[in-house]
Amino acid sequence: MSITMIFLLLGGLGMFLYGMSMMSEGLENVAGDRMRRILEVLTSNRFAAVGIGAAVTAVIQSSSATTVMVVGFVNAGLMNLLQATGVIMGANIGTTITGQLIAFKLSDIAPFILFIGMLMTIFSKKRKVSKIGEIVLGFGLLFVGITLMSQAMDPLKENEQFRSFLVNFKNPVVGILVGTIFTAVIQSSSASVGILQTLAVLGLIGLDNAVYVILGQNIGTCITAILAAIGTSANSKRTAGIHLMFNILGTTIYMILLGIFPGLVPIIESLSPGDAARQIANFHTLFNLSVTIMLFPFASLMVKLITRIIPEKQSADAVERKLLYLDERIAQTPAIALSQTLKEINRMGKLARDSLQLSIEALFEQNEQKAEKVLEFEKTIDYLTQHITTYLLDFSGMDLSKNDLKVMGSLHHVIIDLERIGDHAENIAGYAVTLHETKDDLSPEGHDELRAMVEKTMEILDKSLEIFKSRDKSKLQNITDLEQEIDNMKKDYIKNHIDRLQVKACNPQVGVIFTNTVAALERVSDHADNIAFSINIE
Repeated sequence: MSITMIFLLLGGLGMFLYGMSMMSEGLENVAGDRMRRILEVLTSNRFAAVGIGAAVTAVIQSSSATTVMVVGFVNAGLMNLLQATGVIMGANIGTTITGQLIAFKLSDIAPFILFIGMLMTIFSKKRKVSKIGEIVLGFGLLFVGITLMSQAMDPLKENEQFRSFLVNFKNPVVGILVGTIFTAVIQSSSASVGILQTLAVLGLIGLDNAVYVILGQNIGTCITAILAAIGTSANSKRTAGIHLMFNILGTTIYMILLGIFPGLVPIIESLSPGDAARQIANFHTLFNLSVTIMLFPFASLMVKLITRIIPEKQSADAVERKLLYLDERIAQTPAIALSQTLKEINRMGKLARDSLQLSIEALFEQNEQKAEKVLEFEKTIDYLTQHITTYLLDFSGMDLSKNDLKVMGSLHHVIIDLERIGDHAENIAGYAVTLHETKDDLSPEGHDELRAMVEKTMEILDKSLEIFKSRDKSKLQNITDLEQEIDNMKKDYIKNHIDRLQVKACNPQVGVIFTNTVAALERVSDHADNIAFSINIE
């Protein structure tokens, strides 16, 4: 094989993969957002999940993209494992459409398709038309790439060494390994099948050998989901594991079937006599469709099995420092990402509220253990502050409605307010430790006043968090009244404290803790007010 042939082959392969990528991205840009919403909303049962998985993958031309989306949805809690299993099965069916398209002999008109795609992409001022142009351009590049690869590999028909290498594919293990490794490297089963079709058209490989390569290709395509699941939740890893389990089981089933029924390959050949590309496409479709039908009834069993294989790891911390509802894969869908961000902020709000409650208990009880627990809460709140803010910045540049842009802006401020509440809880916990170490205590009057103010502060915080969650503006006046009441309490209690100091009814050191706590609670009420009124921008 000459250097020129190698360059031509690599150039054709590069153009083919780039065309696949461009077509997939173009289809995702045109329909991806809608497809993601469909995936999220319409997977309430397994039957629907399979159909939707197949439809979405057929549209965006990538089972890997669908599976990665599913991993993201599972990681964010938008989809359970059983639903994900159905979508993955459907995605395997949908991905066979690419092979069927490639089987149409469009190489002769590929340059014209490229020209049309170029005109739409470069000269159209409408974004949607331009994106459709990318799809057409990618489609054209795909077939030009096939033509170049075909030209590069044509001389190999006379190469005995290459032919003897391909003969080894009759060994099922070799064929499966080659298909697995090659597909894992290029991370596209559709592209891998397309290249196999090119070899078949040139007469370099027959269907009897190609079937084992196809089986391996289905295993190799799992690498994308496996990589996507790294560093995610246990359920996300289980999703990738189910994808791998499904394809390994399917390969095993067909290894047995091909051994028991050797006449299966001739039957596939007879459906499209003389059309090698179509034969491979048909086997690819048959394999994924039949395996889905066979394994679908066992979806629940697969979920149970993968749950045992990949158990949930118990965190050493009572409060895990990780995002529960956000995943970078769903950031490409602003509508879903915004909804998930609100969930994560609501979670952060509960943590801030619980931290404040715990700090107050630590103060009244002079409980050092509870004070230390507040510090753990604070670390988690700081973690969420950093990572939610980063997440918001990541998807803020995408297409958002004017209202969503306003909501986005307000969320940054809400995060800051919650982080400040966590800081005040930490400070109060510090006062608790001081009282514990000095063996001092508040005066009975100070105790009563502080308890009254704590009650009102927790009331305004609880109501504010509920308003933020429900987005109910009708309750905002109540927040205003409570905030004013707490302001008055602060003024009155500080005055009372000064009076106690003057008659020496209060320890000055403890008095500092009292005034600082009162001030902290008043500031918490201000932050609660900000959180509640953040919904006014909608």
